[in-house]
Amino acid sequence: MNHGKKMIAPIIITVLIVLYYLGIMALFCFTPGIPFYAKLLMIIIPLIVSGLMIGVCISRIKEIQGGEEDDLSKY
Repeated sequence: MNHGKKMIAPIIITVLIVLYYLGIMALFCFTPGIPFYAKLLMIIIPLIVSGLMIGVCISRIKEIQGGEEDDLSKY
């Protein structure tokens, strides 16, 4: 069964959120006058959140491919 259309939304949302967090990271990284530790946090936190978003997207794609399109049916 073709689940391609059902995978488009999670992928698009993930890409948009990852780009947003990477944009925030780039903005704070190159802004002068911000203390080093604040810059470090504004690099580490978006990278962690981006990694988590990619992991969630991968698990969602696996659910869709496994035929489990509706998560709410489990509850």
